[in-house]
Amino acid sequence: MPSMPSGSTQTDPSDAFAGAYAQGSPEPVQLLTPEGERVEHPLFSSDLTPEQLRGLHRDMVLTRRLDTEATALQRHGELGLWAQSLGQEAAQVGAARATRPQDFVFPTYREHGVAWCMGVDPVELLGLFRGTDHGSWDTERTRMALYTIIIGAQTLHAVGYGMGLQRDGVVGTGDPDRDAAVLAHFGDGASSQGDVNEALVFAASYHAPVVFLCTNNQWAISEPTERQSRVPLYQRAWGFGLPGVRVDGNDVVAVHAVVSAALQRAREGQGPVLVEAFTYRMGAHTTTDDPTRYRLSADLESWKLKDPILRLEAFLRRNGHVDEAYLTALTQEADALGERLREGCRSLPDPDPLSMFDHVYAEQTPELAAQRAAYAAYAGGFEEEQ
Repeated sequence: MPSMPSGSTQTDPSDAFAGAYAQGSPEPVQLLTPEGERVEHPLFSSDLTPEQLRGLHRDMVLTRRLDTEATALQRHGELGLWAQSLGQEAAQVGAARATRPQDFVFPTYREHGVAWCMGVDPVELLGLFRGTDHGSWDTERTRMALYTIIIGAQTLHAVGYGMGLQRDGVVGTGDPDRDAAVLAHFGDGASSQGDVNEALVFAASYHAPVVFLCTNNQWAISEPTERQSRVPLYQRAWGFGLPGVRVDGNDVVAVHAVVSAALQRAREGQGPVLVEAFTYRMGAHTTTDDPTRYRLSADLESWKLKDPILRLEAFLRRNGHVDEAYLTALTQEADALGERLREGCRSLPDPDPLSMFDHVYAEQTPELAAQRAAYAAYAGGFEEEQ
């Protein structure tokens, strides 16, 4: 896994979010224009090196290849479903690379770029959508919880985890290698769920060290954001008593800077923050969805011009940080990843049907044991007939 970039250079994250709170500007924080030109922001900045920027670019390219291959595998019947992340790579990669080894991440079901950055094997990720397991990665090693299919539930899990960090004494100690925070991902659609609102209430009440990252891709399946909220989503934070800020979700440098500052603020014991990453879902909600039925093709074409990968690549090219040899090698790496995903997906072993009884309870109940035995006898009957 590539090394993590260092945090962005906002020296006082508390001042930054206090300033963002006071400004209340709907204009998102941006450090790279869609044309790939570097711009400054009065509250947030970044000192990422060329090597670190190339790392972010690589992460996004390989995340997109993972997404492309998984979509193709589903179309060929190898996956039951796939939730596309096309166009949202910057929001995911920039946020994940802002974490430190002691932080923990709670994803939804679309954070493929986060999973990549946290060290989850992409083949393990495919197993969840192939139906061979319910998520098999080592959450302690990756510092990322399993994907959450229930909309918004992971935000409550994140707040509970953050409150646990407080009680473990690893928040606000002043030790940068010890103080920890939590990053909770959810979408604009989930912002209407009761679980998310309850999580914001508890996080604010208990000053929990949680950064809520709302990836606003503007469509909750087929429902546009304006039908869910009368105000920009980041402004909803104020009603719960915590600061909110909107960042350009297609600008990986800006996302990294804002989330770095928010996580540092949380680690220092200054409480939760809501970050709205404003982006666009260029693909379908899932592979069962047809977005042409509810959105305009012109909107999609305009957002293609803001592509997060091409934006960073333009900056790297303009400043001589990449050359054709580098880009060719990256393409070859992506091709190798694609081949590994195809082979790995088809090689995933089918689970033992009886394994569905193994983790229902910490200790198996007599009723469950009876059900297991009955199913084993039923399944064994088919084997005898053969």
